Amino acid sequence: MTTVPELPPTFVETATVTPGSSEFPPGLSSSEVLARQQAEGFNELAVEQKRTLLKIAAEVAREPMFLLLIGAGAIYLLLGDGKEAAILLGFVFVIMAVTVLQERRSEKALEALRDLSSPRALVMRNGKAERIAGREVVRDDLLIVSEGDRIAADGDIVTAHELATDESLLTGESVPVQKAPRASCASGDVPGEAAEALHRVFAGTLVTSGQGLVRVTAIGGASELGRIGQSLQTIDSGSSPLQRELGALARRLAFIGIGLCLLVTVLFVVTRGGWLNGLLAGITLAMGILPQEFPVILIIFLSLGARRIAQARVLTRRLSAIETLGATTVLCVDKTGTLTQNRMAVAMLVAGNEHLAITNAEALEDLPEAFHELLEYSLLASEITPHDPMEQAIHRLASEYLANSEHMHPDWALAGEYELSPELPAMSHLWQIPERAHHAVANKGAPEAIVDLCHLGEAERTRVLAEAATLADQGLRVLGVAKALHSGEKMPAIQHDFEFQFIGLIGLADPLRAEVPAAVAECRRAGIRVMMITGDHPRTAQAIARGAGIETAEVLTGKELALLTPAALAERLRKTCVFARVTPAQKLLIVEALKSNGEIVAMTGDGVNDAPALKASHIGIAMGKRGTDVAREAASLVLLEDDFSAIVQAVRLGRRIFANLRQAMIYTLGVHIPIIGLSVVPLLFGMPLVLAPIHIAFLELVIDPACSIVFEAEEASSGVMEQPPRRPTEPLVSSAHIGLSLIQGTATTLVVVLLYWLSLRSGIAEAESRTIAFVALVAANCALLFSSRSSVAGVGRALGRITPISYWVVGGTLLALAAVTCIPLLAGPFSFARPPLSLWFGALAAGGLSFLLFELAKICTATKRRRG
Repeated sequence: MTTVPELPPTFVETATVTPGSSEFPPGLSSSEVLARQQAEGFNELAVEQKRTLLKIAAEVAREPMFLLLIGAGAIYLLLGDGKEAAILLGFVFVIMAVTVLQERRSEKALEALRDLSSPRALVMRNGKAERIAGREVVRDDLLIVSEGDRIAADGDIVTAHELATDESLLTGESVPVQKAPRASCASGDVPGEAAEALHRVFAGTLVTSGQGLVRVTAIGGASELGRIGQSLQTIDSGSSPLQRELGALARRLAFIGIGLCLLVTVLFVVTRGGWLNGLLAGITLAMGILPQEFPVILIIFLSLGARRIAQARVLTRRLSAIETLGATTVLCVDKTGTLTQNRMAVAMLVAGNEHLAITNAEALEDLPEAFHELLEYSLLASEITPHDPMEQAIHRLASEYLANSEHMHPDWALAGEYELSPELPAMSHLWQIPERAHHAVANKGAPEAIVDLCHLGEAERTRVLAEAATLADQGLRVLGVAKALHSGEKMPAIQHDFEFQFIGLIGLADPLRAEVPAAVAECRRAGIRVMMITGDHPRTAQAIARGAGIETAEVLTGKELALLTPAALAERLRKTCVFARVTPAQKLLIVEALKSNGEIVAMTGDGVNDAPALKASHIGIAMGKRGTDVAREAASLVLLEDDFSAIVQAVRLGRRIFANLRQAMIYTLGVHIPIIGLSVVPLLFGMPLVLAPIHIAFLELVIDPACSIVFEAEEASSGVMEQPPRRPTEPLVSSAHIGLSLIQGTATTLVVVLLYWLSLRSGIAEAESRTIAFVALVAANCALLFSSRSSVAGVGRALGRITPISYWVVGGTLLALAAVTCIPLLAGPFSFARPPLSLWFGALAAGGLSFLLFELAKICTATKRRRG
């Protein structure tokens, strides 16, 4: 039989062409691929919607803050102050540029993630199979498709085996369409376009069964999907809970801002006269209240957070999953490849009463004759080019010890096969023996299934199952092997119709990943229950779970699960963490039962049948290496390395992102309070106004990078995985957090207003007093930045492990502050005048010492929460 690297096993077994021949070319060369990409572009739909730099700039320009700045500039022009208007509008463009660059950075992060998580394609290139991104497929590529794949481009079928696709995306018909190459169908069987469709596959459709080879005929906009104007890139998943929460908070603040703006404008006109100046005062207050940073903070945190999670080899397909990670209470994982290395090796052979432990295959000089037949039929019952790690292990052992012996049969042809099924976890291969009237049948599967197929007597059945249980207790994956002869012309309908003879057992070891016990222990400390769901024998599952540190007091099998009522299952799930002999369909039952118990569920999966469970879970996690496209599309996260520790790291990062986002919001609310206070208090007490729109514009240049990139870069606290999961109903910004922001902001307001009042009372000029107040305000904002790094009071927590970006932002802020308050050319437009250096540094120190007030506020609010 001929094999092709990486080809789906069943397809290779039925292929009638030889790789490298004229019928089966080696695929395109690298130079041909490059030429086609340069001439025809990438395999992307022309209608894909991307946010260009111009579009982002237009969106930013429509924000209320920028409209207010432009309005203020227009008023300055009406007042005849063109210089002030020009500088203010200059600030508009600077702030706009900063915001656009931040959003563009987020957009690039999302684009990179979209490219990485897009459907993959297996193609023949340069004589070998390669896995590439779907966008890199070109015309005339040779695609290898199999069950669960999302087809990357339109193409003609070259060879197919039981190939069927779901074309409902194009036709609306949900019934799978059987596919076949033109050469296999008689001319005129089906007329017209229907016949053409039988021989072609289309971009965006799903392979529901079988395998095949496809020569690409159209990509991107030239595909059927592109021609009818469908778009796979504009799916709107709606607002996330965080977006809804922050939107509601922003709307409340906006209404308050509008009301106060009108009130201040009227108050100014009544007490001081001049409606234009009154309108400027109102605009200043509105700019101080409007929380325009909220949407910027959220998208930056989530998109850059997704990039951070991607560095842990976990792709985020839905940003809302980042919000949910920190609330996860149950983590349901596969055993093979997730907890274990997915590198199977044959560890034990049992034939009759003979046992052979294989600790090192290379050190084994020869395989005893008693085990030759066992290995021979286990090989015949395996795929010819296996992807399954157990079958690969059997192939490796057979090639080492059965090569060039009578137990290898290169001239036998595969005549038929019976696949594994939930009802019967066993598979059989029917082999045509040359010049013989009968077929050889090789069978392997779960020991209990093989025992049932062989119709063993009670004593022999008990002995074999006890032997299998002993091996499973050692953490081995156990397979039974049987053989039969078949002389009929037709294959029986079911495997039970063969007269199987039991041969023996094979025990395979899949070692636990070294990092798993520590990761499971970390989950337990974090209040996350880890559940293992596997199709393995219960004893094998229990042994692996025990080694991983998962609770093994109870093990629930698929058969037992099927007998439970929903209520009974929900109750069993409260104390069961190991599930064995579970089918993919039963995963959905487990997820729904956990959700009914109020759990926040993260679930791993890789197959087509896992998709419902992945979609039903709060966080579906697909296996990137062995997972199907369907599983990846249903999932929120994709593991590139199929590694359990990566999931735990993603949870840790999710908690970090949420905690940092909360602190950023507390800081943002806190810095707006003194802006409001300094806009209102001087007006109420007859003092000269401190702030004008140009001052707010300067402060925005400080607040925006501080509340986004500074807090986003903060490391997680040491105890982030020592806390229980947050409640799903817990708001990002609670009334307690708003209260803390109000207290901290009020403290800043009192400090700055007191300094301003004392300066004026001391006979210091108005411009110098305004400068002193503004220096204190900016210094207090910097102090609040450090205080807000931790939600827990303590100088060590607030000032420890400061990130480099914090130094850059604070340093840049203080340099800019010194420039606009001390350089006359820059100070003039701000109505500043440089005070004596002693007073300048005194104001800086007074603002900085507000840090102590902020920490005291955290102590007071924490005490109040504990008493509550």
